[in-house]
Amino acid sequence: MNLNATMLGQAISFVIFVWLCMKYVWPPLVTLLDERRDEIATGIKNTAAAAKELELARANGESIVAEAREKAQSIIELGQQRQNQLVEEAAELAQKEKAKIIAEGKAEVESEKSKVRQELKSEMADLVIESASKLIRKNLDSKSNHELVEHMISEM
Repeated sequence: MNLNATMLGQAISFVIFVWLCMKYVWPPLVTLLDERRDEIATGIKNTAAAAKELELARANGESIVAEAREKAQSIIELGQQRQNQLVEEAAELAQKEKAKIIAEGKAEVESEKSKVRQELKSEMADLVIESASKLIRKNLDSKSNHELVEHMISEM
């Protein structure tokens, strides 16, 4: 009977041990396992969501870069158009300035020509009067008159 009593004592001890484990050890372990399972599930969901967000961000980034390139290209084109316009305006302004300077030069040349003509006419008139007065003073023959005129012309 000893054997049976020992077995009965061991069975009772085992049942108490199982009851204590089920009451105090098993619930915190189950809670920890449930929390860990929930964390892993949340991590997997977050990873999938993060992967989707990363793909969207890449697509958005590529579209933003493409849009920025297009804007930069349009700005460059506008700059080139403005540069061409400025060059054309500068050439046109230079042409106008050139025409103005040429016109002023021509007017100045004409003015100088007129002034010189006037001076020449005045000098010629003085010379003609002087020649005529010399001719009148010396009432010479035609040969002497001719020599006197040639002499006056050579002095000019």
